[in-house]
Amino acid sequence: MTATPVIIDCDPGHDDAIAILLAVASSEIDLLAVTTCFGNCALEDATRNALQVLELAGATDVPVAAGATGPLRGAATLGNYVHGGSGLDGPELPVPRRGAIAEDAVALMTRLIEGAAQPVTLAVIGPMTNVGALLSARPDLREGIAEIIFMGGSTERGNHTPAAEFNTFADPEALDIVLRSGVPVRMIGLNLTHQALATPEVVRRMQELPHEVGQTAAAWMGFFGSSYHRVWDFAAPPVHDPCTIAALIQPELIEWVDAFVAVELTGEWTRGATLVDLHNRYPEHAPNARVAMRLDAAGYWDLVLAALEELGRRS
Repeated sequence: MTATPVIIDCDPGHDDAIAILLAVASSEIDLLAVTTCFGNCALEDATRNALQVLELAGATDVPVAAGATGPLRGAATLGNYVHGGSGLDGPELPVPRRGAIAEDAVALMTRLIEGAAQPVTLAVIGPMTNVGALLSARPDLREGIAEIIFMGGSTERGNHTPAAEFNTFADPEALDIVLRSGVPVRMIGLNLTHQALATPEVVRRMQELPHEVGQTAAAWMGFFGSSYHRVWDFAAPPVHDPCTIAALIQPELIEWVDAFVAVELTGEWTRGATLVDLHNRYPEHAPNARVAMRLDAAGYWDLVLAALEELGRRS
């Protein structure tokens, strides 16, 4: 089977880091590049973090390009209150032996999509700014994009605000561009990712991996878990972003529904909230996204742990 060509657009972030490791380990994914954006931390930190995670994974051939420092409109919102000052606080990471490439994120995405032998999947696990900018500047590239699968929004409540999930709050205008673009879209929201909890048993399995990759992942979960307990009183942290990569590797892990999805741009209390029409209350609006609903959590963690074990064997 031909590997799926994928660009990960991200703002690492503890869960972004696990998503990158999962993609690197998978033979089903051809990781073309990692592009970065503001979000969990400032752009400079996100770019450094991406380079460090790829160094840890032994994937120093994957190019990294820096992207947006803030949203298409307004000021940047950052998630350091969850991920720490660096955006990836916790264990010490290897010093990257390279930097980001000279091209910015949109330029690199454009070049890779234009040069690919088959349509490219964009896995967006931070704010949608880079991809919104790409589709605004080059709507003709839609044919070269197989799908945009993103972690963001929810069919229910938010986390950054009571109404809005962090990534969608950070740049709802960019997400609106994507939802209106006609590109196939899959949405993995909090309603799904809150089923992907790094329980004490999951962390124990990471700790038992006898290599740096496993030990680092376990330590990340320790920091991330303490943040989730402090901010939201979660007993175990939901590891959101790898769900997008798991969906590409083992589609059967997730159950989906087709629905019309919109994002609120102007609400006084609800800016960045996603409206997901699960019951056809707006029949004049055809479904424009596949929405993740149910996760096989045991299968998900088996996949993630197997990926960490594989990377440990390679190191």
